[in-house]
Amino acid sequence: MGVTYQDYYQTLGVSRDATEKEIKSAYRKLARQWHPDLHTGKAKEEAEEKFKLINEAYEVLKDTDKRAKYDRLGANWQAGQDFRPPPDMDGFHFYTDFTGGAGGFSDFFEMLFGGAVPGGFGRAGRGARRGPVRGRDIEAELELTLEEAYRGGDKVLQLANREICPDCGGTGHAENTICYRCGGIGEVAGHKTLKVKIPPGVHQDSRIRLAGQGGDGLAGGDRGDLYLKVRLLPHPVFKVQDTDLETEITLRPEQAVLGDRVSVPTLDGPVLMKVPPGTRFGKRLRLRGKGLPVREGRGDQYVRIKIDIPGQLSAEEEQLYRQLAELRKGV
Repeated sequence: MGVTYQDYYQTLGVSRDATEKEIKSAYRKLARQWHPDLHTGKAKEEAEEKFKLINEAYEVLKDTDKRAKYDRLGANWQAGQDFRPPPDMDGFHFYTDFTGGAGGFSDFFEMLFGGAVPGGFGRAGRGARRGPVRGRDIEAELELTLEEAYRGGDKVLQLANREICPDCGGTGHAENTICYRCGGIGEVAGHKTLKVKIPPGVHQDSRIRLAGQGGDGLAGGDRGDLYLKVRLLPHPVFKVQDTDLETEITLRPEQAVLGDRVSVPTLDGPVLMKVPPGTRFGKRLRLRGKGLPVREGRGDQYVRIKIDIPGQLSAEEEQLYRQLAELRKGV
């Protein structure tokens, strides 16, 4: 007797050459849309059926072996009617010592893969393994001011994370059916507060590793690690260029013409910088070793010159500028 064919690719709305990432993304979107807890009345019954089909499709397509076995149906995919496995697939089942049951899978699934499901839904593939399983590593973004990155220190963070579902223990199923709390994914949203020690001198895109602060392990396995990727926030005074810094100062015309010593902000506080005579607008002057730390020493800080033209002049200042203009006529 045949069973009704199930097009798992159509169920998830993906092409037959979809990547693992595309399949996972489609599944999570549909699982959220059709989660039974989001529906009531008759709509809830429809959602439960769709939810089961979505999870069944994902259980097959997320697993390389099961997907390959499913893909072996070849032209039989297009039949769309009662399905009988090709001769070379007779008895083509695999079994495990998992005792949770099929959890409502279709006859089509059970004909291909047997009545026992290795680990159930979502992350459940891990549940079929023997012994502890290490949690996954997680990467998050860490926003720092330039001063925080330069000096380091302690910082308290509020992080959103994913935790093992307490109802199903990460298997994605409970009481021989889909776990409604996590939607069959095996994880639920959570958050935690961490006090992180920032090492001095971290740069843009530096990664800080926090051992044991990643995803939960299964069956007593160690937690994964958390990697914090540094993103420097825009600074009102300095621009960051790799390990160098750039800032601007404004000179009066006579300072640019005659030269001067002016105060310049740095990460270590203001310093006096010599401005040579005849400095033009846009020129960059260098302060050696006032940039960001490198493996041996520090980068440099560049100071870009701007020149301010006075908006209002006293009668005496105007007279001096006129005298200067007369002198320049002969040059």
